[in-house]
Amino acid sequence: MAQVAAPDPPRMGEDVKPFTPEKAKAIVMSLQQPAVFCNMAFDWPALRWNPKYLSEMLDGKTIQFRLGMKKMDAAPQFETECSYVHATLEEFLAWSSGLSSCFSGPFSCYDSCKYWAYADYKYIAKIFEDKTEIFQDVIWSDFGFPGRNGRESTLWIGSVGANTPCHLDSYGCNLVLQVQGRKRWHLFPPSDACFLYPTRIPYEESSVFSKVSVVNPDLKRFPLFKKAKAHVVTLSPGQVLFVPRHWWHYVESIDPITISINSWIELDADHEARVEEAITRTLVCAIKSAEHPDSAGAWLNPTEVEATSHEINLRYLNGAMSAYLEYQKAGVLQHRYPSRHRTERTMSASCKRRKTQVMAEPEDNKEADFPTGKTEEEQKILFGPHLIQVLPASQETSSTGVRVVESDHRELIGKNERGHFGKLHCTGKQSIMSNDYETLADPMRSDTSANSSQTAISTNDLLDCLVNPQVISLVTHLLLEKARV
Repeated sequence: MAQVAAPDPPRMGEDVKPFTPEKAKAIVMSLQQPAVFCNMAFDWPALRWNPKYLSEMLDGKTIQFRLGMKKMDAAPQFETECSYVHATLEEFLAWSSGLSSCFSGPFSCYDSCKYWAYADYKYIAKIFEDKTEIFQDVIWSDFGFPGRNGRESTLWIGSVGANTPCHLDSYGCNLVLQVQGRKRWHLFPPSDACFLYPTRIPYEESSVFSKVSVVNPDLKRFPLFKKAKAHVVTLSPGQVLFVPRHWWHYVESIDPITISINSWIELDADHEARVEEAITRTLVCAIKSAEHPDSAGAWLNPTEVEATSHEINLRYLNGAMSAYLEYQKAGVLQHRYPSRHRTERTMSASCKRRKTQVMAEPEDNKEADFPTGKTEEEQKILFGPHLIQVLPASQETSSTGVRVVESDHRELIGKNERGHFGKLHCTGKQSIMSNDYETLADPMRSDTSANSSQTAISTNDLLDCLVNPQVISLVTHLLLEKARV
């Protein structure tokens, strides 16, 4: 196939980027609140990845689309409840436009007025394996990660309404470039976990789902969700969203066609997270595999091929523990990124809660000190028109605390009522060794409060307690201590 001509990428802002790669990386590795980078990707060739260009580059290759109902329900629409088709991008574009030619194609059973479609989690290295030159269109080296490009990135193409259920990623932090259309992100801090009713069913390694439909919550069933602090932002083309480690997020497409590219950045804390995930996999697979098939239901997420055996899971667990202990021996966790060491963060004896407010005037682009426990250079965060903090919603905006920050295609400006940028709330975590047993029990009690006479405990109810992230963190700590003896 001949080389496909593409439109020139849009020029956004000035030719000089607001942050050097070194400074951008320092921000990413120290900031613990979501933020939007503006004018950092205006010259990336990936911004020319419009539907027509991608369709020509795929050259008739079929990809899998996930389909769900646009009708908003009070329960999350998990991937186990969606339909799936394999189609070309041309067929998807024709269907989303409502063309009659789709009446006999792969989307023929799905009315585009009632359904959305999403080609999500598409690894660029796989779908463009025969066009490796396209990898260079994505330039994460601008954020201080040399050599990272499209090969280490995933592509997302969706129609209006396409969404990802609210979840947190167990590994790394996330950088997301919006290429076309707009997406609305609903983000919640790690401290809101008990308000989001975490569950590992459907099971997928590295994803903890929320039982709550965060855009249409059932507050009778999940009353604690009223305490969750939503941070809502609409991401426009050319902007890059930074999602810190363990921030919950629900993402929805709000334009007819949306395209985005993301890359998960590895962190030192991932070594311990892999131990936690290995423990979770061992418990979930052992208990769900023992359940009668008629009552087990669809408990594996479609991304998981099969339930692995107990022997395989134990080998994985022992391998993860050995890797963590070897890494810790090298002293990397303590000396390079002490604040990323999750055991020190969650098992700390201090229960003192801290709140720090950081403000920077947009006119003079002041620096603000950010208390992260890192070097002095990493503690200085530049907030202003090129780095916009995603602020928590004010309590009076809606019943769920949601405030949407809209933007044009160049800048995302989030101001508080005083006209300042970047009001930052940094809250220390409480030790799970204190009085958190009551907190852990709250979601279980609230989930069954609608029918107080119901006493039967299901397998999934049991798992929600056994593999609750706080419980798994405690078990991980105990196992690692045992291994050190």
